[in-house]
Amino acid sequence: QVQLVESGGGLVQPGGSLRLSCTASGFPFSGSYMSWVRQEPGWGLEWVSSISNDGVDKHYRDSVKGRFTISRDNAKNTLYLDMHNLQSEDTAVYYCARDPWTSSKPGYDYFGFPSWPRGQGTLVTVSG
Repeated sequence: QVQLVESGGGLVQPGGSLRLSCTASGFPFSGSYMSWVRQEPGWGLEWVSSISNDGVDKHYRDSVKGRFTISRDNAKNTLYLDMHNLQSEDTAVYYCARDPWTSSKPGYDYFGFPSWPRGQGTLVTVSG
């Protein structure tokens, strides 16, 4: 059974930084693509970033490029999201998700992300 537990959210001022973590169990983490998705208050889910199973390939939505960095520690079954220069529009519940993409496919596509298994989320509030 896939279990994903996010942590690290909180209240931060605009321009501040946070590091989110996600511990995973119940599936072969080191063999799985992983992603972060988020849901802003009153809006639907949006894909944020993904990382290949070996940590080499990374993908970001345009609005977070240069500010967010996704990483993973396969020895600890943990996924991270380092967020810098946070803005009010980054306020959302952040979820880690098990991404079904595989390295055997060319490129990357996050099609179907709302249906991916995800954790309970951690709230990030950017307000000054």
